[in-house]
Amino acid sequence: MASTKQRAAARKNIKKAVAASKKKRTIAHLPKKTRTALGKQANKVKRQRAAGR
Repeated sequence: MASTKQRAAARKNIKKAVAASKKKRTIAHLPKKTRTALGKQANKVKRQRAAGR
């Protein structure tokens, strides 16, 4: 299980990755693991929003 600090760092890293990928098409050059994580995160949020309606 990841610690609170680790989770916070991961969230920060994801935000940084998203920001960078919006600036330049970095998402295509990101490591597969990171791309997968971003996709999973987006899917999770999508599901949460759908459930909240």
